[in-house]
Amino acid sequence: MNFHVLTLFPDMILQGVNTSITGRAIKNGVVSVSAVNIRDYAGNKHMKVDDYPYGGGAGLVMQAAPVCAAYDALAESLGKRPRVVYMTPQGYTFNQKMAQDFAKEEELVILCGHYEGIDERALERIVTDYVSIGDYVLTGGELPAMVVIDAVSRLVPGVLHNSESAETESFENGLLEYPQYTRPEVFEGKRVPEVLLSGHHANVEKWRLEKSIERTKKYRPDLYQAYCERNGIGI
Repeated sequence: MNFHVLTLFPDMILQGVNTSITGRAIKNGVVSVSAVNIRDYAGNKHMKVDDYPYGGGAGLVMQAAPVCAAYDALAESLGKRPRVVYMTPQGYTFNQKMAQDFAKEEELVILCGHYEGIDERALERIVTDYVSIGDYVLTGGELPAMVVIDAVSRLVPGVLHNSESAETESFENGLLEYPQYTRPEVFEGKRVPEVLLSGHHANVEKWRLEKSIERTKKYRPDLYQAYCERNGIGI
C-alpha cells in the first residue's frame, strides 16, 4: 500500500513514520510513504502558499492553486486520481471501520491543512473523505495524518508479524481489548489470573470475552450498547 501525504512539512511526516512498526514495514517494502511538499507548487519565487481570507478574520488560508497543482502532479505520475483524505476537525471521526476501508486502497492520498485551513474550492475539487481524529484543534494535519497511516498500515498484510494481532485488538469485534499479562507471575503481591495459567484455551477465550465486555461497558458505554444491539443482548 502506498501513502502520499500532501503537506507543508514533509520532514515531519517522514521522521514520524520511519520508526517502529511502520518504519519496519516501509523498510521491508510492504508499505510506502511519500511526502509531497505543497510549497513546491506555489508558482512564485517566495514559495508563498497562503493569503488572507476574503471577508476578514484572523489568520491565513492555504490557497487552492498549490494544493490542486500538487495533487494533479501526483495523479499524473500515478496514472489515476486516487482517493484523498482531508484531515480536519470538521470531518467524520476516524475509527477502525474507516481504517479497514482505507486499507483496501492501493494508493491513498492524505491532505494536511495548516493555518486557518484550505480554500474551499480546492477541497471541493480533490477531497473524497473528510476525517477528524477528535474534537480538538491542532496546528496542522500532519499529526492526524500519521495517526491514520499507523492505524491503516497495521491492517495491511505483512506489516504485523503475528497475523492475529490486528484481529484481537480493541475495536475489531466492537469491544475494547481484554487485560494482558506477562512474567513474572506475581508482581507486588498481585497474581496473574489463574485461568490464563490453566492451558485451557476455551476457558481463556471465555474469560477474555467476559473481560472485554466488562471493560467496554465501564469505559465505552456507547460501544457496549452498539455491541448488545448487534448481538441481541438486553442491556
